[in-house]
Amino acid sequence: MFQYIVRRILLFLPTLFLITVISFGISRMAPGDPAELKAGVGSEGAQRGNQQLNEQIINQIRAQWHLDKPIWYWTIFSDEKDASGELKPLSDRMTFLWNGTNNQYHLWMSDLFRGDFGVSFQDQRPVMDKIIERVPITAFLSITSLFLAFIIAIPIGIYSAAKSRENSKIDKTVSTTLFILYSLPSFWIATMLIIFFGGGDFLAWFPNNGLHGNDYPYPTWAANTGDLLWHVVLPIFCYTYGSFAYLSRQMRGSMLEVIRQDYIRTARAKGLSEKVVVYKHALRNSLIPIVTIMGGILPSIIGGSIILETIFTIPGLGLLEFNALTSRDYPVILAVFTISAVLTLLGILLSDILYSLVDPRIAFTKKSG
Repeated sequence: MFQYIVRRILLFLPTLFLITVISFGISRMAPGDPAELKAGVGSEGAQRGNQQLNEQIINQIRAQWHLDKPIWYWTIFSDEKDASGELKPLSDRMTFLWNGTNNQYHLWMSDLFRGDFGVSFQDQRPVMDKIIERVPITAFLSITSLFLAFIIAIPIGIYSAAKSRENSKIDKTVSTTLFILYSLPSFWIATMLIIFFGGGDFLAWFPNNGLHGNDYPYPTWAANTGDLLWHVVLPIFCYTYGSFAYLSRQMRGSMLEVIRQDYIRTARAKGLSEKVVVYKHALRNSLIPIVTIMGGILPSIIGGSIILETIFTIPGLGLLEFNALTSRDYPVILAVFTISAVLTLLGILLSDILYSLVDPRIAFTKKSG
């Protein structure tokens, strides 16, 4: 097992490198110039004061953020201009220049190896400080919703699979309900909850934005906690319903596949009770798909939901990602991508390790004869 873990970690290094290369390239492919956005080019105020906005200011911003340097270790096209100041034809600008250390990717990777994600283009704050500030909010919502989803989904999946042998109406009703819940988009459910229960057009039972009321902070800890929990009822419901519907269907399908095996028939033929057959013999082997799904939990805890956090105005990591994307805040975008990639790789490794705990027949090294 130890040798397997070491090999997987060594394999993660080139995988992570390729992820950073692809993420870095995609972020730079998006239209728009962060320096122009920072300087206000394109806004109404900039159009009125366009004469006062000169190219020197934008060039200074680009130099400050290293945007004036080549993206990779080389440049394919130069920026040569003709006598009139226009760029020369593409064929005349084609070149291949080596820029070993004087490029954006190298500078970013150098900072990354030191544990520094740089500073945000928006407010010049360290990116790591902004992420640490938002992570507890997103992690609280994600962990709570995942906990609720698992404790609801696994019993429902087991019960539905057990009732399927009887061709009962309960199993059909549960399966249909889960399929409908899994099919409903989260943004539509969030909108409906706000309309019906968040003070939209009907009831105003729950707050529909933020994490605290206007009178926060309150005098007591209990009041602050109660206010927080009251504000997250609708978001957590939106986080949870799709997850538990999907997990329930996976659990049901896996359980149905296991209880049709020969050793389950043998257990029933020996006169064992249905509870013993299901919970002792079938449950453990049917958890393998659930363990696979658990591999995606770590990145989801940090990544959050951009759509839901935007709808409910929750200041979590998802909303931070959305604001970074719209403002072309490259350091924040790359930091979130990199952290999510590391957590995804760790989640896959954790799933592989849990496989052997769920089913001892799964081995990652050759067993001696």
